[in-house]
Amino acid sequence: MMISTKGRYALRVLVDLAEHDAGSYIPLKEVARRQDISEKYLESIVKLLVRSGDLEGVRGKGGGYRLSRSPDQYRVGDVLRLMEDGLAPVACLEEHAKPCPREPYCRTLPLWQELNELVSGYLDSKTIADLMLPNQEGNDYVI
Repeated sequence: MMISTKGRYALRVLVDLAEHDAGSYIPLKEVARRQDISEKYLESIVKLLVRSGDLEGVRGKGGGYRLSRSPDQYRVGDVLRLMEDGLAPVACLEEHAKPCPREPYCRTLPLWQELNELVSGYLDSKTIADLMLPNQEGNDYVI
């Protein structure tokens, strides 16, 4: 499994918005500059995040984007599944896969199921808050 730039950049956008949250909308141009990512490419990513309800966006003066909930409510696994259209290591374990005729006697299926559970469990145990920079005073997160 390889996570695409779209998945990696989506996480970077969410972390950036969380770390620079001052209660107002943040222009995408600022995020693009800080993250050194093309603004045009980020537009396609934030479009998916807005459509999924993960971000709120406003156009015009004073517009931009912000998180729709607190950073600890965004599971990394959910963000990556959205961007990658799933995280299954093999096609037969994808969410809407057709039943495989070899499933009843497939010797490798248990291996792929266990790998899928490990990867999903790990990614679902991490949140955007976990990826944020801790402040100087301890384990609190800079928001």
